[in-house]
Amino acid sequence: MRRLRHEERLKFLRRGSSPREEPLVNAVKVRNSLKSLRNRHRDNRLVRRKGRVYIINKTQKRFKARQG
Repeated sequence: MRRLRHEERLKFLRRGSSPREEPLVNAVKVRNSLKSLRNRHRDNRLVRRKGRVYIINKTQKRFKARQG
């Protein structure tokens, strides 16, 4: 596993571009306030799980967010 990381690092240094080429599709945005994000889409839902506040959207996954 360590060797793979080293090879990726060398590949990045040779190319000179960002190491993350493809966007993270399922990444969760982290914001201080979710009030404005809640109103961005009509299917957004504000839920509280394990002491954290989340915005979830089952139709448009790109609106996922977490407060904190």
